Amino acid sequence: MSRQEALQQFRQALKAGQKCYRECVHRGRYPYPQVLEERLRGCAVAGRVDLGVLDIPIAQIIGTNTAGRQAAFAANFMPLLDLGTEFASKWVALCEAHLGDTGITDPIRCFEYMGCFYVQEGNKRVSVLKSFEAPTIRAYVTRVLPVYSDDPAVRVYYEFLHFYGLCGLYQVHFNRVGDYPKLQAALGFDADHIWSDREKRAFLTAFYTFRTAYYKLSQEPPVTTAEALLVWLHTYTLGDLRVLGPAELEKSIRAVWTELTAYARGGKIEMQTDAEPEASGSGLLGLLAGRMIPGGTLRAAFVHECAPEKSPWIREHDKGRQQLEQALGDAVSVRTYLAADYPCTEDALEQAVSDGAQVIFTTTVPLIFACRKLAPKYPGVRFLNCSVDMPYPGVRTYYGRIYEAKFLLGAIAGALAEDSRIGYVADGPIFGTPAAINAFALGAQLTNPRAEIELRWSCCEASPAARLAEEGLRVICARDLPGSGDSPDWRGLCLAREAGPVCAALPVWNWGEVYIRLARSILRGGWDELSAVAAVNYWWGFASGAVDVQLMESLPDGPRELVRLLRAALTHGELAPFHRRIADQTGAVQNDGERWLAPEEVLHMDWLCANVRGSIPQYDELLPMARPMVRLLGLYRETLQPEKRGPLL
Repeated sequence: MSRQEALQQFRQALKAGQKCYRECVHRGRYPYPQVLEERLRGCAVAGRVDLGVLDIPIAQIIGTNTAGRQAAFAANFMPLLDLGTEFASKWVALCEAHLGDTGITDPIRCFEYMGCFYVQEGNKRVSVLKSFEAPTIRAYVTRVLPVYSDDPAVRVYYEFLHFYGLCGLYQVHFNRVGDYPKLQAALGFDADHIWSDREKRAFLTAFYTFRTAYYKLSQEPPVTTAEALLVWLHTYTLGDLRVLGPAELEKSIRAVWTELTAYARGGKIEMQTDAEPEASGSGLLGLLAGRMIPGGTLRAAFVHECAPEKSPWIREHDKGRQQLEQALGDAVSVRTYLAADYPCTEDALEQAVSDGAQVIFTTTVPLIFACRKLAPKYPGVRFLNCSVDMPYPGVRTYYGRIYEAKFLLGAIAGALAEDSRIGYVADGPIFGTPAAINAFALGAQLTNPRAEIELRWSCCEASPAARLAEEGLRVICARDLPGSGDSPDWRGLCLAREAGPVCAALPVWNWGEVYIRLARSILRGGWDELSAVAAVNYWWGFASGAVDVQLMESLPDGPRELVRLLRAALTHGELAPFHRRIADQTGAVQNDGERWLAPEEVLHMDWLCANVRGSIPQYDELLPMARPMVRLLGLYRETLQPEKRGPLL
């Protein structure tokens, strides 16, 4: 009986091998197993390490060490030689052994290079066990180490080596730098925690349960099982794997499929730098307005971390909420929720969903975590978070291009400064902050060619604006909103006087305009016109009314008129702060003046203009209270060791 079963298994494997061969040829791919000797030709090797006998994941066996028996197998290791050949007879005999009492017991010999395995001895054993979809095979493994380099693939592999030293698992495969530490943290482990046998067993049980459901949804999924699991763990927990049935688990994976697709595309973010033009009430869009939402009334929820009176930032957003209600009247119904009133942040969002919210605005960056958890579960609800550069298609983000306002403040500062020294206080080294510093510096050069900007950071020292004044600076751009450290009087562009700072101009975040435009866009159906796969970031400036400057009565007429002209030019797209020749502090030319910087280049600036005195602080230089925000939006967030989330295993 086992002989007939073995013959039938060979016929099925042969058919699978022939199919794989044809598909590879059709798609222009190599139709045979890869050859390690060919891959290593011309490559430097750091060394070889004998790992002994291990159970290795059979799916990661992709080739042979030499080309000797290569043509006998398709790329999937299924046979290509017909019955009647000596090869087929040996294959069938091994299959009989596998189906018999003893099974295939002798370990194969193979080399591991960059996380994949290449067989030296035992090709047919691999082929037989692959045909039965065996998860692992016993193997004597020799690791071939590549020389370390800045090649992303090599960097990922060296992260794997550290991870393997902690857990001894080959099943976990990532393609992006930083994901191995993220998984370690997501499982609730410290960075150097060595896994116990119980933790390994628990993880592998969960891993294979997840993998089975994942591959049921697609035989060619967009990312590896480990990558999909890491994304899934932002919404669910490993504990959920123990209670979800197969159908429920597949449904939960399907819910995050958009994020998996976005991950496979490198986390692309679609930057929306201009709001939709306002439609008149008499046109076609005006007639359709309100009909995209059932009942014609948009049910909106605002979720704050705390009460507005406790936070200047949240207070400004609450003013925006009030402006939204005043502008849209009966077309919008708004409710406000405070995360501090609930046991956990997710509960506040769950309550908003339960109350029928169709769009949820979360007004501080840390609330992005709760949004990510709930968005896959409620695909009919629109989730937004006030932040930038978040690569999650399920949660759209919104922010203001405040660097445009800082450019105008810089022009005013240059005009008011009696000498070349001007102070600037930056909040933290997050995305957009260097652009704001540089725009201010360039604006100051516009009216004072010799202007030099003395840079300080409120995330590194107490009372930075007051200290700049003590050093003799008389024109200082302080924080945008009152905060800890300096006196509340140090806000916006200030003139240092004997009696204290006098404000000359303020940068303005028009959150009301942002919320009004977003709500009207949803009512008109504009939300659904944007990408459903890429993350969407609304990053609006003067042209959309999202930012502005407020001029104080004490400002002289000359600078006031200059601001009027510059504001109009920014609003109509006739002026861009960075469309000019720019050199950085090292002397390198960042723009020769002939090109327009893309929004992504502006947002991700990590350099400072030549006329800035100071530097971008490193993480260990920051005050403890500033570090959480930098972890979320910091220029170097991807290089930071992830923080563990809590015990999951």
